[in-house]
Amino acid sequence: MTRVTLYGIANCDTIKKARDWLGEHRIEFEFHDYRKQGLDKSLLQSMESALGWEAMLNRRGTTWRGLPAPVRQGMDRATALEVMLEIPAIIKRPILSRNDRLFVGFSDHQYQEIFSQP
Repeated sequence: MTRVTLYGIANCDTIKKARDWLGEHRIEFEFHDYRKQGLDKSLLQSMESALGWEAMLNRRGTTWRGLPAPVRQGMDRATALEVMLEIPAIIKRPILSRNDRLFVGFSDHQYQEIFSQP
């Protein structure tokens, strides 16, 4: 059986779209809310090793803009992982896990492709 997990924050609009898409396509999934269930270092490290910290870092949101300028300007892998652990809202959403593969972001087309593969 295919195991699907959606990672993110419940009140995020993109998460809502992804959850709706999965529901409309009758795809069972588990939702992991960073705010309720947390984010531990080992999960973050496994996501980062699969996706890369730069792909995971949301530089468009208010969380990014709220970081002190020196932190934003000096962002590197170590700093990014530290900030993601402390403030998971800075992680691009959603991250989808399917068949032990990870995907970041949401679009109808992207999910159609992901779920058309066995």
